[in-house]
Amino acid sequence: MEDRIDLWFDDKPKEECGLFGIYAPGMDVARLTYYGLYALQHRGQESAGIAVSNGRGIDLHKDMGLVAEVFCDEILQQLKGNMAIGHVRYSTTGSSHVANAQPLVFRYLKGMLSLAHNGNLTNTAELRDSLGRTGSVFQTTTDSEVIVNLIARYSQSSPDEALMKCMIDLKGAYSLLVMAGGKLFGVRDPHGFRPLCIGKVQDSYILASESCALDTVGASFVRDVEPGEIVMLDEKGLTSIQVMKSARKSFCIFEYIYFARPDSTIDGINVSWARRQMGIQLAKEAPIEADIVIPVPDSGKGAALGYSAASGIPFEEGLIKNRYIGRTFIQPTQELRDLAVRLKLNANQRVIEGKRVIMVDDSIVRGTTSSKLVQMLREAGATEVHMLVCSPPVLYPCYYGIDTAEREKLIATQKQIEEIREHIGADSLHYLSREGMLKALGQADQCMACFSGDYPVECPQDSQAKYNLE
Repeated sequence: MEDRIDLWFDDKPKEECGLFGIYAPGMDVARLTYYGLYALQHRGQESAGIAVSNGRGIDLHKDMGLVAEVFCDEILQQLKGNMAIGHVRYSTTGSSHVANAQPLVFRYLKGMLSLAHNGNLTNTAELRDSLGRTGSVFQTTTDSEVIVNLIARYSQSSPDEALMKCMIDLKGAYSLLVMAGGKLFGVRDPHGFRPLCIGKVQDSYILASESCALDTVGASFVRDVEPGEIVMLDEKGLTSIQVMKSARKSFCIFEYIYFARPDSTIDGINVSWARRQMGIQLAKEAPIEADIVIPVPDSGKGAALGYSAASGIPFEEGLIKNRYIGRTFIQPTQELRDLAVRLKLNANQRVIEGKRVIMVDDSIVRGTTSSKLVQMLREAGATEVHMLVCSPPVLYPCYYGIDTAEREKLIATQKQIEEIREHIGADSLHYLSREGMLKALGQADQCMACFSGDYPVECPQDSQAKYNLE
C-alpha cells in the first residue's frame, strides 16, 4: 500500500480545517459551498464534504481527496436544499480515513443534525469517558463527534440552547457549523482560537473560515464571529447570541504567519499587510548587507517584500514554485525524500548567481527543508546565503488544531540559534522577536503558545507527558 509523503510541508505545521456554510433559500447552496471550499483548499487537502438540508432531511457527500476530486457536476446537482455546510480537512485528532471526514451527519431526538468543526478540544478524553458511561456510541475517532454527542445529550432543549450548554462543557479550540432544526448555526470558542467570519450575498448569509471564500462567491464581508458567540441563520436572517466572554482573546498567530491566504482579513487584520509588517520589523531587527531579497514561496513573499521595502535591497523571485505538483502519493524512499524540495522549488540561477542572498521564510520547524534550500542556493552560485525568519523560534507544540511536531522534534528546542545556523548551512540566521511580531500586528490578542509555552487553555496531562511539558 502506498503512503502519502507531503513533499513540501513536511517541515511546516500542517493545515487546520476550512469551513463554509450558507443559508440561502432559492440559491444553489451546494455549488456555492463547493466554490467556497475551493477557496479554502489550502486549509486542508485530505478530505472534503458538503451536507445540504431542506430543513427536514440532510443529504451528504464526502470523500478523501481535494475538492475537485471529491465533487463533480452530477454530484452537486443531487445536493438540493436551502442551506449547506462544507468542510475541508487536515486531521489533527483522528486518523486520515473517510469515516473521519466531515461534515458529520447524525439522527438524534429532534431529527437530523450535521456538524463541521475546525479546531481541537483539549478535554476530549474526559468528555468521551463521561459520554460513554451514559451510553453514547462513537463511530469515528474525532473530537468533533464528541460535540455531536453532547448536543444529543441536551436534545430536550432547542438546538441553540443545546449549543449554549455544550459551550460550557467544551475546552480548547473550536469554530463550528451546525445544521439542526431547520437552522444553520455558527459557533466560536470563547478565546477565538480558530477564525470564523460572516458574509452576505443578496439577502442571504454565509459563514466561512476566511474572508477570501466570501470574495470567491461574490459575497460581502459583514464581520467576524466574536469569541464565545453563536450566530443563527434562518428565514428571519441573522441572530446573535453572546454566550461566553473570556478575559483573554487568543487568536492564532500562525494564521498571519503561514496558514491563511494573503487576501484574507482575519479579526480585523489583513494577512498580506501583516506579513509585510513582519518583514519591515525584521529589517529593523536584522539589518544585513546583501544584493537581493528572495522569499520562500508562497508564505514568505509578503515578509520578503516588507524587508526589501524597509532595507532598500531589491526584491527578486529567486525560488520558483512548481504549482502543478499537487498532492503526491509515492513510496517513501530516501532517494525521493532527498528530491522532495527540488520537485516543489527550483532556484533561478540567473537571479542567484554571484549574489549575496537574503532568503525570507515564515518559520522553521524541523530545519530539514531550510538546509536543502540553502544548499540549492549555493549550488545556483550564491556567494552568501542569509536566512531570515519572520516569526520567533517554534519551541512548543500546538494542541488547538495545528499539527506541529512533538517538542523533541522541534529544532529550536534541541539547538541554539548559532547551532541551527550551522545545521542549515547559512551564513547568518535571524528570527523575528516575539515583541517585534506583536508590534508588527499592532495588537496583543494573539495566541503565541508555540513560541512562548504560555498556553491560554490548560494543557491536558496526557499532552504534557507526550510533549514533555511538565
